Amino acid sequence: MKLLVIEDEASLRRSIVDYFTQEDFLCEQAGTFQEGIQKADNFQYDCIILDINLPGGSGLKLLDYLRKDKKPEGIIIISARDAVEERITGLDLGADDYLTKPFHLSELYARVKALIRRKYTAGSNIMEFEKLQLDLSLKILTYNSLPISLTKNEYEVLLFLITNKNRVVSRQAIAEHIYGEQADNLASFDFVYSHVKNLKRKLKEKGAGDLLQAVYGLGYKIVI
Repeated sequence: MKLLVIEDEASLRRSIVDYFTQEDFLCEQAGTFQEGIQKADNFQYDCIILDINLPGGSGLKLLDYLRKDKKPEGIIIISARDAVEERITGLDLGADDYLTKPFHLSELYARVKALIRRKYTAGSNIMEFEKLQLDLSLKILTYNSLPISLTKNEYEVLLFLITNKNRVVSRQAIAEHIYGEQADNLASFDFVYSHVKNLKRKLKEKGAGDLLQAVYGLGYKIVI
């Protein structure tokens, strides 16, 4: 899962990133309004944690921009302000949740997980498509109740394709999902082909057929 933390307080931002990185999230961060806009425009995330008080502009203005631009990411506002009116404004502008500072990182983590469950699995920890099941909490894949062993990157590639099911996803988009902005420093995206090839082989071995399809010159998609 990929997370963007937009928070101007460096120590809090680092604490959030460190905590979620330990939980196997790919985390990116921004400390200003403009950095937040730039990253949200250029990359796709599963969730954005957004502070209201940002250098260069209000987090509420950034939230409004993202929703008007039809960005699909789940958004959780974090703020030292506890005014009811501000909470209502944030939720009306399209925030999915609102957490008042100070908070325990474990609570923020629980809220992010709940948001992702609502977004992808209607509140369940299980993504299920016919005989294919992906347990988000245990990170276990089964097909027709048969376990399929995946590497960490294979899991991330499959999860990204499933959350974009029936859509063509480019190799660059997959690389950015795994490595974030560091993908710009990669010499090539050939490793994506290797991960997809291994996934296709493992799925076929369990009888899953051609769920993963290559679209020549464009990328890959999972047909469910």
